[in-house]
Amino acid sequence: MSEQTNYKQALGTLVTVFFFWGFIAASNGVFIPFCKTYFQIDQFQSQLVDFAFYGAYYFGALILFILSNSSGKDIMNKWGYKNGIIYGLLVSFLGAVAMFPAVQGANPGESDVFYYVLVALFIVGLGFSLQQTAANPFAISLGDVEKGSHRLNLAGGINSLGTTIGPIVVALILFGSTPKSGAELDEMISSGAISLSTIQMLYLSVGGLFLAAAALFHFSKKLPQAKDDSEFLKAPKAMNALLIMTVLLAACFYFIFDEYRGVPNDEKILNYTIISLIVVIATLLISNKLAVKDKDSWGAMQYPQLVLGMLAIFTYVGVEVTIQSNLGELLKFDIGNGINPIGLPSMSDSEIAPLISMYWGGLMIGRWAGAIAVFNPVGKLKTWLYILVPYIAFGVVLFVNAISGFDISLLYWFALCVAIQIGGFFLGKEKPALTLKIFGLLGVLSVLIGLFSSGQIALFAFLSGGLFCSIMWPSIFALSINGLGKYTSQGSSFLVMMILGGAIIPPLQGKIADIIGIHESYWIAVICFIYLTYFAQKTEKLIKN
Repeated sequence: MSEQTNYKQALGTLVTVFFFWGFIAASNGVFIPFCKTYFQIDQFQSQLVDFAFYGAYYFGALILFILSNSSGKDIMNKWGYKNGIIYGLLVSFLGAVAMFPAVQGANPGESDVFYYVLVALFIVGLGFSLQQTAANPFAISLGDVEKGSHRLNLAGGINSLGTTIGPIVVALILFGSTPKSGAELDEMISSGAISLSTIQMLYLSVGGLFLAAAALFHFSKKLPQAKDDSEFLKAPKAMNALLIMTVLLAACFYFIFDEYRGVPNDEKILNYTIISLIVVIATLLISNKLAVKDKDSWGAMQYPQLVLGMLAIFTYVGVEVTIQSNLGELLKFDIGNGINPIGLPSMSDSEIAPLISMYWGGLMIGRWAGAIAVFNPVGKLKTWLYILVPYIAFGVVLFVNAISGFDISLLYWFALCVAIQIGGFFLGKEKPALTLKIFGLLGVLSVLIGLFSSGQIALFAFLSGGLFCSIMWPSIFALSINGLGKYTSQGSSFLVMMILGGAIIPPLQGKIADIIGIHESYWIAVICFIYLTYFAQKTEKLIKN
């Protein structure tokens, strides 16, 4: 087998790993409301699925940074990207296998067992953190550097396909192919017809795939380790700031978990969650202020566009995750006569899967459209691609749901939301700041419509959040690392840490929902989109200066 063939084999395996990330992350949208029903927990507790999963990303990236900073050498570079992916796959394998004993013998209503589920998800997420840290530069190394962005876009497209399929597959595994009412699900859970054994089998299967992928990488001896020869730059003051932030966050959530040992006080839990949010914001802003005065040992923290970008990534991941993680509760919550808070018939856990799939499908639609510019089309071809590619991706989402046996008639109207996104691409003119600003404003508008309307208009307004989040990650990254020079790599690591937003913002919305109502809790998403719009405007000025 030729070396080039081995590289293609590695890329094929690598995009499969990207698929796993999307599959598991998006399937949480179905798993969360199921856990709430099965374990009989409140909305805040259900959002701890995101807390465990996305919090693991932060801890994984932080541990690598601390070890690298302490030794003066990039740990991932020392291992090699190939080994980094293998280690990450093995850690995720352990987490997937841990799901089996975590829920073994669990009965409905045993909320204590739910925390063992969180531990298993944390381990899976920790492995994903290692994989993602290594996978992006590894993909670039598998061939011509000039075509590296093409390979990343391919991997990103596969990741988005995983986010579209994940909710559908998990719903079919949990509930079967026939949609069931809430009363039917409650009866099946209480009678044992629906149990966590299906989750055990799912995660054992996924764990087997993790192990197989790790073995393929390990035994492909001709594959490069793909190390980066650039010098690792220490930033001890930034490391200390992040450690202090981590300790304070741990204290906040210790007090939160302690509340659930007895009768939980909703106001105390909300206050601790808000404090955790303030801790992140204050740590980053104070660090940047100190770094501007004395740049020594602060590294990339001295750049305001990076620190604002860290908050933007935190906010973006938070809002992207929280819209869909709380969507299940919004659609199934019964305010009387079988009607949910937005005036539609209340849906059961098994009936929301195609809507969760459509939400994540919105991200796939936007990412496929965002990848068009990579191939440098010109003239009318470029115009037509911006119109056709989103609808091809939309067709893929509909097809996946249709062959799974779900009724997709309701989803056809989402084509109008796709048209609005296409208009946003044309107005953005491929400029990161302008595009982010436009999509941020569209995000604000969509959630406000969802809050002040009802019925299908409100539903599609919330679902379109996926469309408007779709291009934010690359836009925020491009703006944040602009002008960082030798600190670009370090700045990128700091940005990845801020996936932490997916661990804090969804639980915050969950507790607000417990107190004032699930529909009203979506004001959190409005605030997030407002900050992202502000970031685009502010950073554009900083870069020009």
